[in-house]
Amino acid sequence: MLRLSSKLVRAKVSYPQFSLLAYLTDGNSLSMSSIARIMGHSTAATTGMVDKLQELGYLTRSTASSDRRKVMVRATRSGAAFVDKIRSAIAEDLAALMELPDEERRLSSAVRAVRKALPRS
Repeated sequence: MLRLSSKLVRAKVSYPQFSLLAYLTDGNSLSMSSIARIMGHSTAATTGMVDKLQELGYLTRSTASSDRRKVMVRATRSGAAFVDKIRSAIAEDLAALMELPDEERRLSSAVRAVRKALPRS
């Protein structure tokens, strides 16, 4: 998780933004109000999240064919590639962790917990 966090920080993407992007890369297209409802955010907060991801080139907005007032959000190819890259990093980290002997796995988990508990300088 620490490597994932640093990758997202470098990419200037938050966990909630990544979650939304990952959901949308699975072929889903959602309205802004649906995103707000699903994520439990206000529409203003949702607009900010989508604005940031659109600025990065990961999402696009369009109007719904059935109602031009409705804004639909969809992941771009670049957004899908970013999600694939992060998912691959997660899979590699999990595979490496699973290869460790039980004692080293427990120690690695303990070290991460201690690092997380330490104040950031």
